[in-house]
Amino acid sequence: MSAPDRDTLLAAAQAAATLAYAPYSRFHVGAALEFADGSVVTGSNVENASYGLTLCAETVAAARAMNDGRRGGLVAVAIVGGSANSKPGDVQAPVTPCGRCRQVLAELASLDHADPVVWCGGGEEVLELRLSALLPYAFGPTNLQG
Repeated sequence: MSAPDRDTLLAAAQAAATLAYAPYSRFHVGAALEFADGSVVTGSNVENASYGLTLCAETVAAARAMNDGRRGGLVAVAIVGGSANSKPGDVQAPVTPCGRCRQVLAELASLDHADPVVWCGGGEEVLELRLSALLPYAFGPTNLQG
């Protein structure tokens, strides 16, 4: 297994962001999940007029991965987002996963006790963190075992 390539994974997340359905917020987010076998699964945010039913890009990507039978092997995550109304040169802060997405990613990673690197992009800056730093003391499958 080779180390995940940050720029390639961020580019996959950026490409996914272009597919976002975000007519209300106009804030497009893309996520790319890389697995130990080198495969990449992407997702984009899908808004809904009933705002609570909106799906974040990370949740879409994790659900796609689980639907494909992936149970562990998560080595890296890239998230990119920004306003569809932004102009070249606009400075945007890196986009980090919301709390729900942190939990969804932690569930997937916990299936093989992984702590994937997470790259959060926006504008020119990229934050690099471990999932455990984004969600310390995560609740997971081991909490439900007696």
